[in-house]
Amino acid sequence: MAQNLTAEQTPLIADLSRPGPDAALQDVRVGVVTFPGTLDDRDAMRAVQLAGGTAVALWYADEDLQNVDAVILPGGFSYGDYLRAGAIARFAPLMDKILDAATSDAALPVLGICNGFQMLTESHLLPGSMIKNEQLKFLCRDQALRIENADTAWTARYERGQTIVVPLKNQDGQYVADQRTLDELEAENRVVFRYVDGNPNGSRNYIAGIANARGNVVGLMPHPEHAVEPGFGADFSGTGAVDMRHGTDGLDIFVSVLERLTR
Repeated sequence: MAQNLTAEQTPLIADLSRPGPDAALQDVRVGVVTFPGTLDDRDAMRAVQLAGGTAVALWYADEDLQNVDAVILPGGFSYGDYLRAGAIARFAPLMDKILDAATSDAALPVLGICNGFQMLTESHLLPGSMIKNEQLKFLCRDQALRIENADTAWTARYERGQTIVVPLKNQDGQYVADQRTLDELEAENRVVFRYVDGNPNGSRNYIAGIANARGNVVGLMPHPEHAVEPGFGADFSGTGAVDMRHGTDGLDIFVSVLERLTR
């Protein structure tokens, strides 16, 4: 016969409790764009919500940014990665609005994750390009990254040199650029994330993510939105040992932009 237990007596599989986000951040509206073939838009929206902000769903075919304060281009396989990953999505009507806002005096913060990073290079908001992984295989694993630039709108909560761990999943994740561009990125401190403990896809200079000169536009191949919630994150953390799926190193990327916008 089943035993009736109080909430205090009911055993927990895992203790997922933690302090709530700063209520002052909820007025920040972060748009998350969905394209045909996008996979991680809901994950990005949940990351924004867990960070304390307000997530706003944006549709690629619209031309209204709905007064958002920042934009995330999430991961996936827009248009099936035909032609080149991100090459078709770059011409979506909403992308023109994002380009204008990101390069305006207002400097709209934009984060491109995986397929979103590919869109940023295709639209020339960020230099270089993404090609097939060196092994010509799809990769899916937890990946250690070093924070190389903690001054961007998306990394202010981290410290330079800090190691974080977030999931990596891509097949066109090898970052390439000519030597002049690579030298400029390094000299101007625009490499934001760098792979450590190996180079998973053969990216030049172990680059995992970069920024534009103003620091409002950032793109990275790994997926911080998949490391934001205990029980559903990475198996590892840069801060030390964690329980299985309890790595939440990616959350501060989303908190960073919220706090920057509420200064």
